[in-house]
Amino acid sequence: MNDAPHSPSQHREDPHAGPSPHEAKARLTRSAGVVSAAVMASRVLGLVREVILASLFPTGLALDAFNAAFRIPNMLRDLFGEGALSKAFITTFTETRVRDGEAATWRLANRFVNLLVIATTLVALLGIVFAPAIVAVMLPGEGFDVPLPPDESYGFATKRELTIFLTRVMFPFLPLVSLAAVSMGILNSRHRFGIPALSSAFFNVGSILVGVAGYFAAPSLGVHPVVAMAVGVLAGGLLQWLVQVPSLRSAGYRWKPELSLSDPGVRKIGRLIGPATIGIAAVQVNVFVNTLFASLGTGWLSWLNVAFRLMYLPIGIFGVAISTANLPALAGHAAAGNRPAFRATFAHSLRLMFVLTIPSSVGLIVLSRPIIGLIYEHGVFTSHDADMAAGALACYAAGLCGYSAIKIVTDAFYALGDTTTPLRVSVVSIALNVAVSAGLVLGLGWDHRGLALATSMAVSVNFVVACTALRLRTGRLELRGVAVSSFKSLVAAAAMAPVAWYASDVAGRAFHATSTAMRAAQVAAGISAGVVVYAAVGFVLRVEEFRDLASPRPKEGDGEQHGQSGSEGLSGSDRQRLILLIRTIRRIRAALYCARCDEFAPCSWHAAVASVSAGYSAASQAAVPPITLETSEKP
Repeated sequence: MNDAPHSPSQHREDPHAGPSPHEAKARLTRSAGVVSAAVMASRVLGLVREVILASLFPTGLALDAFNAAFRIPNMLRDLFGEGALSKAFITTFTETRVRDGEAATWRLANRFVNLLVIATTLVALLGIVFAPAIVAVMLPGEGFDVPLPPDESYGFATKRELTIFLTRVMFPFLPLVSLAAVSMGILNSRHRFGIPALSSAFFNVGSILVGVAGYFAAPSLGVHPVVAMAVGVLAGGLLQWLVQVPSLRSAGYRWKPELSLSDPGVRKIGRLIGPATIGIAAVQVNVFVNTLFASLGTGWLSWLNVAFRLMYLPIGIFGVAISTANLPALAGHAAAGNRPAFRATFAHSLRLMFVLTIPSSVGLIVLSRPIIGLIYEHGVFTSHDADMAAGALACYAAGLCGYSAIKIVTDAFYALGDTTTPLRVSVVSIALNVAVSAGLVLGLGWDHRGLALATSMAVSVNFVVACTALRLRTGRLELRGVAVSSFKSLVAAAAMAPVAWYASDVAGRAFHATSTAMRAAQVAAGISAGVVVYAAVGFVLRVEEFRDLASPRPKEGDGEQHGQSGSEGLSGSDRQRLILLIRTIRRIRAALYCARCDEFAPCSWHAAVASVSAGYSAASQAAVPPITLETSEKP
């Protein structure tokens, strides 16, 4: 391979080629693929951490205490790390960069980072002081008043006392993960997805190494072994942030002790974060409701946590990955006023999401018991624990599509600057979850599986209502294509389900699946048969996203063939301005594109090109008048 620097002319596309929808979709798919691979590593390592915990600590005692204590900062981690903070920051950061330039962008980043550190540190301190009250509110049930065995108490009389101590140990995780989240937002807005997505894997690495080492050392120090796992959480949070620092410096960020509450960008992020946190909090509030009810039984919380972790694996791989790559694209289209491109990106993201999550949902339901047995049934995790967790996993998996797709819809609202609509929709979802959970558990006497089912119902309703509200706001959303693609995926998944179950059942009886290797063979047989059938039926039904996944690169000539499609729906003068602006942007991007590493500005050679392109970009933007979109569209 020739490693010599490529000249700009080698990469520059036809200056007369307009924006290619196929190329935009391919880049979104490719970016989502990068994030998906990194998130896969993170989720697998997270699963390893959970398996270690489940094999070392009994579900009804120390494991329940750790999971309950970790839920408090972890809910904030989910909201900030993959939610409101990152989304609000990316939107404002990108807008500031386009409008005010690089210097203003880095100034905003410093001011917000410093304010965030101060605020989250204060919250952590308050959490440490008021930990007993927080635990009492979140875990009111008698399941946490169980006394600890004398030989395993290490000075803690009950499971509740141990939970309070662990909560205090892990609260400093909040400022660490907030720094990691804002670092992720900066890098994602610069179209750098790999390292931020991989940072969560380093969190799990730090948690495992420090936690396991401390587990063996803690008893000799008179400390409960589970405390070492809590310290490991802090080590993992620190590593998750530090691993992104080199990339931040490479992107141009330099920390400065700036602080300003009057900065327009800081104030806008604050306005977005408040309602946005509640707007996307349906999942986490539903988890909180589950925690309240789960405290009524011994082991319920650990079984739900095991099931939710496995269900969250495809959410992280597909849902978070597609959402992470999708938000900058939606924000860019919204900022440019390109409503047709906005709709096309939104629809493509939903289709891609459902093509991946529908078979994942069906597969988790059909193979829940073999999967739980393979991954968790080790050490002190018993067969009864596996049965209980498998039932919860099947109920959680029923809402997998809703869990993942709501991220796409929320992204669309944020890109449009609307945070109140997701807030209102989420309130309805939360109320539904509380009502259904109370009815199933308190009224009908269901166990923890009723909580998982209620959560799935609530988040699915959340998605349907939010998507309807988005259509009312923006007009048509190309949802007919989404419906057709999803129906084809459902047909393929329906054909897949019995085959996957039968293959797993036959393999289980043939291999007498009691050892880890035999259980792995059973699960592999079910998954392999299911994937083959789903792919075959999907290709027969001509699911378009299958071709995108199989070949995410745009075909040569797509730019010329589809050059004008991005400007549909504009008036004549606005269309010409849009085409001129996009041609300018494409020239700059082509000059910065490196075919060798398939990224924009990843190589040292681009440093020289970037300075020339920056001046060219500024001159081009000054020459192009602003674009005004027609706002009245037919639904």
